[in-house]
Amino acid sequence: MREYTKFYIGGDWVDPAESRTFDVVNPATEQVCGRVAAGSAEDVDRAVAAARAAFPAWSRTSVADRIAVLRTISERFEERRADLAAALTEEMGAPAALAGGFHCDLAAGHLATAIEVLEGFTFEELRGTTLIVREPIGVCGLITPWNWPLNQIAVKVFPALATGCTMVLKPSEQSPFSGQIFAEILAAAGVPAGVFNLVQGDGPGVGVPLSAHPDVDMVSFTGSTRAGVEVARNAAPGVKRVTQELGGKSANIVLDDADLPANVATAVATLVVNSGQTCSALSRMLIPNSRMAEAIEAARQAAEAITVGDPTGDVAVGPVVSGAQFDKIQALIRKGIEEGATLVIGGPGRPAGLDTGYYVKPTVFADVTNDMTIAREEIFGPVLCILGYDDLDQAVAIANDSDYGLAGNVAGADLEQARAVARRLRAGWVGINDGFDFHCPFGGYRKSGNGREWGEFGFEDYLEIKGIPGWATAPDPGQ
Repeated sequence: MREYTKFYIGGDWVDPAESRTFDVVNPATEQVCGRVAAGSAEDVDRAVAAARAAFPAWSRTSVADRIAVLRTISERFEERRADLAAALTEEMGAPAALAGGFHCDLAAGHLATAIEVLEGFTFEELRGTTLIVREPIGVCGLITPWNWPLNQIAVKVFPALATGCTMVLKPSEQSPFSGQIFAEILAAAGVPAGVFNLVQGDGPGVGVPLSAHPDVDMVSFTGSTRAGVEVARNAAPGVKRVTQELGGKSANIVLDDADLPANVATAVATLVVNSGQTCSALSRMLIPNSRMAEAIEAARQAAEAITVGDPTGDVAVGPVVSGAQFDKIQALIRKGIEEGATLVIGGPGRPAGLDTGYYVKPTVFADVTNDMTIAREEIFGPVLCILGYDDLDQAVAIANDSDYGLAGNVAGADLEQARAVARRLRAGWVGINDGFDFHCPFGGYRKSGNGREWGEFGFEDYLEIKGIPGWATAPDPGQ
């Protein structure tokens, strides 16, 4: 049983203002596996005050000094990788190989990328007689979700540190263990007191006072679109900057010239990673109608081969994070059946032999139309919808017919054709043949949010731009 009863504020582990805790449930066992202190507005006040006090000195540190701190964090991170992986498996059910692999690799990759970007980043440039200066925005409130806890902490904390900001982090109350260990890593790395602060708790107790706090200069939020709207409302009276990475219902367009069995198998295997709990999951797969029968059979075979079970073992898919998430996914699977989609494999209920734990069957629906609920709403589970198209114009129209616009993919052998289709998709990240790049900006159109994370683009939201005209003397026109 894990017990985390202190917050990290002002460089010290301190008791919360109120002696309240919340339970954390292991989704594989449905049993309480830890208790964590629940913060309040008073804790937020203390953390924000510490960040505000630390800002003047940290904002004036040199690039070299900040790089040195980030490099030390990288060393301490690798020392705690096994601890982080174990925490992820316990708190959210990530299979051991995934937790110690891609979950940790993403965070380490964002840290390495932040260092690389910082080494060459231009904070000042002269344009004519005007000096353009990029300065740290100030105190940042960072609110992160449960589904990729380390990744989402990393894409906020590391750019904030790199640009000279100070911060208060509120991890999700559903996956707080990894956030606590992350704070221990930064403390061990010698991040100056008050630069990084951690307050655990739920949205009403910590998220609301943090996003509304008058001494917080910007809020970076990742989570549901519904919660993102509330964060923006809370922040609005202070006219503070708000960046949001929210929901998605991303389309994967498989072109007619693609290796269809291989692409479908990859699409199914990728979708079920993290039990389908990925905001950018390619949950709508668009297939040429002329090849639909082939695609359905390939998807059935791929889903049939996926192993589901105890995340401490050698499985591809563990449980979803909670009973509430399980119930939501089950309701949407039943809705798909009711609305006439063809259930290829999977369906309601737990996989055979798994009576305890929030396990969901890898599920594939065919004959899905874009007006069905399962094609419109973010299911956030291992559920793939297959839709058909007759030509590329129709495929693009279907892909773009969504309230969301976070991600997408185009799969095909003709690179020029794939590029042309990718340009037409209204989404923030559009891969070609599952391309991946830590320097690629990540964020969404429409209800998928605003702002961008990852790489150089992830720095921009933590910076204010100041123009100083007259900095340089205009050259004599007669010379």
